[in-house]
Amino acid sequence: MSSAQISEQESPVKVPPSPATIAPAPEEPKGSAIRKLLVVAVILLAVGAAVWKIHSNTQDTNKAAAKMAAAADRAVPVQVSAVEQKTMPIYLTALGTVTAYNTVTIKTRVDGQLMSVNVREGQRVRQGELLAQIDPKPYQAAVAQAEGQLVKDQATAVNAQAQAARYTALLQAGVVSKENQQAQISASGQAQGAIDADRAAIQAARVNLGYTRITSPINGVVGLRQVDAGNIVHASDATGLLVVTQLQPIAVIFTLPEDQIPEVQKLSHGGDGLTVEAYDRSGATHLATGKVLTVDNQIDPTTGTVKVKAVFNNKDEALFPNQFVNVRLVLQQRQNAIVIPSAALQNGTDGNFVFVVKTGKPPTDASGSGAATAGRPRSAAPAGAAGGSGGDQAKVSHYVEAQPVQVDLTEGSQVILGGGVSVGDQIVIDGQEKLRNGSRVIPHEATRKAAPTSGDAGEHAAGQRRNTGPARGQRP
Repeated sequence: MSSAQISEQESPVKVPPSPATIAPAPEEPKGSAIRKLLVVAVILLAVGAAVWKIHSNTQDTNKAAAKMAAAADRAVPVQVSAVEQKTMPIYLTALGTVTAYNTVTIKTRVDGQLMSVNVREGQRVRQGELLAQIDPKPYQAAVAQAEGQLVKDQATAVNAQAQAARYTALLQAGVVSKENQQAQISASGQAQGAIDADRAAIQAARVNLGYTRITSPINGVVGLRQVDAGNIVHASDATGLLVVTQLQPIAVIFTLPEDQIPEVQKLSHGGDGLTVEAYDRSGATHLATGKVLTVDNQIDPTTGTVKVKAVFNNKDEALFPNQFVNVRLVLQQRQNAIVIPSAALQNGTDGNFVFVVKTGKPPTDASGSGAATAGRPRSAAPAGAAGGSGGDQAKVSHYVEAQPVQVDLTEGSQVILGGGVSVGDQIVIDGQEKLRNGSRVIPHEATRKAAPTSGDAGEHAAGQRRNTGPARGQRP
């Protein structure tokens, strides 16, 4: 094969493709346009819903803000109380136990049959009153026997004295010896000694006879009977017949920390003694008022406390043995103290303050919370700011102003102030959580409770003070 032929064979021959070999272009599905339209529609709906939601939320926020603004401007019902000036006791608080002033377990001092118990359980008895009777017959017989022995020994003594006199005369006549005369004198002395012993035996027998009548050694109340009539009782019995407890007066024993002993002793040594008030377990009811009797002579090293005993006359028997009481040891009576309820005291960033009720419309610049504006100076409260419900109250506009106060100390539910408010000012004691400086209020006078002998009837005997005042019982 020639080179020309080889080259002719190797060179590619370009043949145009036939129409049958060309692949046709893919046709677009008929539903593709519809799907695109649906996607666009969904997107448009989502965007519209989002826009509508944002607009709705904005409207709800505006409505809520409008409601909050309306609520903030609405008058708030509150309870108010007037600032008082009165005598306030400064006291220490403690837990005490009522103890009978005297407790006597009645026991027999002689053996015998218990014939009768002459008192009933719970009966009041006086000193010397008959409580029980033991069979006296054996002891009456012992007295009669001792008296008979005395008569016999008296007759023997008379004869011995006569014999001694005769032997003395015979000795002088020289008939008998000195020894015989001395023997007769000795016999006469022995007879006289027997008489003295008989008289002592009679006295002892009469004492035992008297012990058959068991009487009360104190004034008090009889407890439950331990032995019934008819039983044989002995002086060695461990169980007594009765227990008599003295309730008037009565004692209360309580403890104080050792750090307070010097002040208590200093005050108790002068005047009529320190006053002690007893309250019930809840600390709300005043039971009795007494005086400090004594302070124990040693400190308990395990607790660092000392026992104090107070005495109460207990005429109304409000105190009962082993009763638990809350004790207030009054250190002093502070005269003309400015007093407010502890519920009125609020605490803010600038310190303690109270909401003082004013008459009229709130100032236009009054804004912010009470704690933030508590340092703002207070103008004099207008007359007639006192609360109270009724038609006249509804016609008068009131608002509150946060007034800073200086706390001196807290006694239970009462706070003694050192300044900030004046006597007669109306302050809010309930509803402060809804107030801010300048809030409009509808004041209602708080119901007052009758106060006890001293202090406040609503005070709790726990005696806890706020951190804003001095330590418990500290005298400023």
